[in-house]
Amino acid sequence: MPYLALVLFLPWFLLLGALFWLFPRQPRGRWRWRFDLAALLAAFALGFAGMQWGYALGLADAGTGPIWKQVLATLVAYGAFLAALLAAVALRAYWLGRKASS
Repeated sequence: MPYLALVLFLPWFLLLGALFWLFPRQPRGRWRWRFDLAALLAAFALGFAGMQWGYALGLADAGTGPIWKQVLATLVAYGAFLAALLAAVALRAYWLGRKASS
């Protein structure tokens, strides 16, 4: 039942993904569209993998209650998603800065 974390955070992931996709508004080219799509897919995949891993960590600890498996899965998924998006924002800012200076 690790998918509860995904269901609970999917609206927030969609909101963060939409903000990543929409801003900054310019420049919009084919490379930027592909990069943003790849970054969002990678962030979602890492969040999903983190959710699975966090839930498995919660299962391994027999002393925790049933809710803590979900809490740990959610925290790890959220951290992995944010880390991937922050890395993509930094790469995109670097690329846009290089493109503007040349």
